[in-house]
Amino acid sequence: MKKKLQRNIIRCKHCNEIIESKSLYDYKRCGCGKVAVDGGLEYAKRSFPSFPAEDHLEDLSEYE
Repeated sequence: MKKKLQRNIIRCKHCNEIIESKSLYDYKRCGCGKVAVDGGLEYAKRSFPSFPAEDHLEDLSEYE
């Protein structure tokens, strides 16, 4: 069974800003511009400069 996304939220490990995408196509970039989140509650898309993602962001998303 697929988990349903309740909050699409991440924390940038470079500037410590917490950003959340609340609706479809709601693209949000952190203050330093290194990470971004998109997709609202439809999908969880993350943008970051290089792998591994864990070096750049912490996923704080909540699922049902």
